Amino acid sequence: MSTLRATNIKNPDSGSNNIVLSEGGGVVISGVTTVSNANITGGSITGISTVGVTTVTTTNLTVNGNAYPTAGPLSNRNLIINGDMRIDQRNAGVSINPTNGQYSVDRFKALTFPTGKFTLQKNAGSVTPPVGFLSYLGATSSSAYTVSSTDYFGIIQSVEGYNIANLAWGTSNAKSTTLSFWVRSSLTGTFGVAFGNENNDRGYAATYTISSANTWEYKTITIAGPTTGTWNTTNGTGIQIVFGLGIGSNTSTTPGSWVNSFVLGATGATSVVGTNGATFYLTGVQLEVGEVATPFEHRSYGDELARCQRYCERIDCVAQYMITTNVAGTSIRSQSIPFTITKRATPTLTFTNSNSEYIVPNGGGVAYSNYNFVTFNDKHWRVDDSTSRTTGTIISLTGTLIASAEL
Repeated sequence: MSTLRATNIKNPDSGSNNIVLSEGGGVVISGVTTVSNANITGGSITGISTVGVTTVTTTNLTVNGNAYPTAGPLSNRNLIINGDMRIDQRNAGVSINPTNGQYSVDRFKALTFPTGKFTLQKNAGSVTPPVGFLSYLGATSSSAYTVSSTDYFGIIQSVEGYNIANLAWGTSNAKSTTLSFWVRSSLTGTFGVAFGNENNDRGYAATYTISSANTWEYKTITIAGPTTGTWNTTNGTGIQIVFGLGIGSNTSTTPGSWVNSFVLGATGATSVVGTNGATFYLTGVQLEVGEVATPFEHRSYGDELARCQRYCERIDCVAQYMITTNVAGTSIRSQSIPFTITKRATPTLTFTNSNSEYIVPNGGGVAYSNYNFVTFNDKHWRVDDSTSRTTGTIISLTGTLIASAEL
C-alpha cells in the first residue's frame, strides 16, 4: 500500500487549490459540483451543486445563514409559549397597571413589588415589530423610582415541568439551553435576565447589552444546565425566566454561574422603572436545548392558542340550556360543559361582564343570580342553578368566563 503525501491538490486548468489538507487532518474542498456516498466529519465543502452525503458530523451546521440545533428536534424546539406575544385572551390589547403575578399577554406575567411602577400592554407605543412578527409585549415606566434592596420588577414566564424534563437539569446529564429574543428599549446599557427553579433555591443570572435606543436588537444567551438542585418535571413550575425591569440587591447576583439562592436579576443591571416614561419591548422569545440559537419557531395561531389554553381559557357567551322537568328551589341542577383544552390542573373560574336571565315559557326574560360556576376537574366545568324552575324554562348566561390554571 502506498501513501500520497501532499497538502494541496488542484486542477491543472484552475488557478486555485481544490483540495487543501491541513496539518491537523482537516479537509477543505472547493469548486466541486457533485459529491456522492460521502462521510463528512468536520471540515467544509463549498461551491457544490449536488451532494450525496450519508453522514455529516459537525459542531455547528448553518444552511442559508440559519443555524440548525446542536441538540433536540427541528420542530417543537421552543419551550416558551406565546413567545411572539400574539395571544392576549385576558386583556385584548388593553393596557394594565399590574398587580404582582397578573398576566398581560398569555403566559407572561408581571413581577412587581411594590405595584404601580410600570404598565404592560400588547403593542404598547404602536411601534413596528421586528420583521416576521406582528406583536410584542411593552412595559412602560410610570415614574422615576429608586429600587430598594427588597424590590423587584420584571416580566416572567414559568415553563411547565413536563416540558423541561428532557433537559435533565439537576443531574450529571444536564443539557445546555439557549435563550434568544428581540428587545427594544428607550434606554441603553446592560440588562439582566434570570433563570430559577420552583423552590427558588437555584438561580442563574445573565446579562445582555442594548446598544441603540429605540431600536430592535436580537439577543442570544446560552447557559450550561445545572447539575444540582430540584427541578420539577411534572405539571408544576419547571423553570422560571425573568426579564428584569429593576431588581433589588436581595435577589440579584453576579452573572454567569449557578447559585443556591433565589435569583431574579443580575447585579448592576439597568433599571427601567428608574426612568419616568422609559420603555422596554420584547418579542420572539425562544428557549431551546443546545448551544446555538435557531430561527424563531413560528407556530400556527391555532397551535399557539391551544398551548395557551392549557393554562388559561377565555369563554364568551357562556351557556344556554333548558329545564326539562319541574324542579323545586332546594334542588340544584347542573349543566356540565367541557373545556376546549385539558387544563394543567383544575382551574379557578372568574365570570365577568355578566348579562344573565331566565326565559319562562310564553314570557320574557328576567334577570337572576342564583347560579354558581364550579369546576369538575381539568376537563369540565359546570353551572349550578338553585332556583325553582318550570318545564320549558330557558337559562341563558352570557358574559366572559376566565378559566385559569396558571403556574
